[in-house]
Amino acid sequence: MTGTLLSGCAPSTSGGTPQKDDKSGTLRVWLFREVGNGPKERVVDGVVRKFEKQHRGVRVDVQYIPVDSRAERIKGAFNDPSSAPDVIEYGNTDTAGYVESGGLADVSDEFADWPQTRDIDPTAKRSVTVDGRIYGAPLFVGVRALYYRTGVLKDLGIEVPRTLGEVAAAARKIRAKRPGMHGLAVGGAYTYGAMPFIWAHGGSLAGRKRDGTFTSRIDGARAERGIAAYTDLFGDDNCPAAKCAQMGGNEAVESFAAGKAAMVVAGDFNRRAVEDGKAGDDYDVVPLPGVERGSIAPAFAGGNNIGVVKSTSHRTLAVALMRELAGKSTQRRLFDAMGFLPTFTDTREQAAEKEQFAEPFVETLDAGTEFVPATPAWAEIDAGQVLPAMFQQIAAGKRSVHEAAAEAARKMDEAFAK
Repeated sequence: MTGTLLSGCAPSTSGGTPQKDDKSGTLRVWLFREVGNGPKERVVDGVVRKFEKQHRGVRVDVQYIPVDSRAERIKGAFNDPSSAPDVIEYGNTDTAGYVESGGLADVSDEFADWPQTRDIDPTAKRSVTVDGRIYGAPLFVGVRALYYRTGVLKDLGIEVPRTLGEVAAAARKIRAKRPGMHGLAVGGAYTYGAMPFIWAHGGSLAGRKRDGTFTSRIDGARAERGIAAYTDLFGDDNCPAAKCAQMGGNEAVESFAAGKAAMVVAGDFNRRAVEDGKAGDDYDVVPLPGVERGSIAPAFAGGNNIGVVKSTSHRTLAVALMRELAGKSTQRRLFDAMGFLPTFTDTREQAAEKEQFAEPFVETLDAGTEFVPATPAWAEIDAGQVLPAMFQQIAAGKRSVHEAAAEAARKMDEAFAK
């Protein structure tokens, strides 16, 4: 497969201008640094060694960049090709924005010629698709569920929560009996941990108008109920705002892994970090419950992709490496190493059969997931920390839920209108 790809004609840019396509030299790769990144690095190192062996005269230089500061780093690379990598890992919420900025290469033809794509989950394929064209390969699909310390709940006589209300009650009971521990680790900057609370209460982030543009709905009555349910968890009776309001997703997971929290909303991709921490194997995972018993709070259909940067001077090699990094073999190993759910349906089914850990995440996926507005404006909203600012203002007591939500809605609408 790789040999066939490399023997093809040199590709062109979308504008038809021939672009340099070196078949040797250094390929620069930017991947995200995870909590507990070691196992991911070992998998990637194996892929790189194999790739370099198959391609003489090629060296692959991999850098791991922080997720939280990715926007500024990648934007700078798109604006300065001399500093840009050839291949990047990017979040599926960034696809539309990166395409609009001209940063990602259109790999539609190479994607169509890749036999493995027949088994890609349609939802995952949509995460690399903009206006019918393909701009990368899905690497993993990620959803979040409720991790809890089995020993803590058992010792305190607390049953596993079956509604969001019970999650809050259990969190406060844990905090009361163990003051040094957060009941549920929450973060003011943990946007994707907060979203299920909004969706579970029937709220939404935005809606599409008849003309195809978006308008914010974060200040709707149901959304505000979900915001209130989440921000009520910031306090001395669970997770003190002075510390927790500034926490992001990684910090919340680290708190749980370090034994400082009894529960956390975390992803399948956080498994290794949890097991490598103080919690060890003293934990279990269930779908985050919804408002009513028997329901599951809709999770954000997250995940990351591997893309080729449009300015690359090694396009053919970059596409070949994209396939290797996002292929079935690598996804199997990343599941074993990190708990990343594969984007290939057959590979994911094999993973669920092999590992019981995957079951609550697959169940969450099957129950129905939600996504952020599919517009380049979301990248601006995300980079501008619009929702974190809203949660943090409420948690700090600076604004009411309604006031903060109205301000967030205004900022979102400004971005949508551009």
